[in-house]
Amino acid sequence: MLFCGINPGLYTAAVGHHFARPGNRFWKVLHEAGFTDRLLSPFEEAGLLDAGIGITNLVARATATAAELTRGELGEGARLLEAKVAATHPQIVAMLGMQAFRTAFGDRTAALGLQPQPMAHSRVWLLPNPSGLQARYQLPDLIAFFEDLRAAASRTDGAPSRRRRAEPRGRGLRSARAVRAIRPATER
Repeated sequence: MLFCGINPGLYTAAVGHHFARPGNRFWKVLHEAGFTDRLLSPFEEAGLLDAGIGITNLVARATATAAELTRGELGEGARLLEAKVAATHPQIVAMLGMQAFRTAFGDRTAALGLQPQPMAHSRVWLLPNPSGLQARYQLPDLIAFFEDLRAAASRTDGAPSRRRRAEPRGRGLRSARAVRAIRPATER
């Protein structure tokens, strides 16, 4: 399996290890979802290779936030990633970050989970960005999405779980704010 982040943050680039910023939840989620038998530090990332897990980035340029990347950088990153996947043949490419994925691959409707189009014969699975700057998905939500990925990877037929994930609590159309906006004023 190949996990693909968007790009390194400034701290991550400074220390030279993926998802190294202390607020990033990647390592905790990876462990809690059952990919590792203990919580690893970013400085132990090489140990993932023994478990058949690799990490890369869509774009190599370090930025304070992924929003600083241009559409062109994301598109070029997609092209380079496809070449990397064609050369390494991972079973699954797990993309971390829905908006970056949508922009890079020109798929404005991509949803979390298994994507319909493979990448160089590898399945593509879209996950939320585990960055601490991405507050939309809380830790239990992230763990559940990663657990679904792990279950799909372990299935011999390669099919995703039939379980459907709801939007994270407090967001989307089911949020309390949205319900109040939809409900007639007399019911408020």
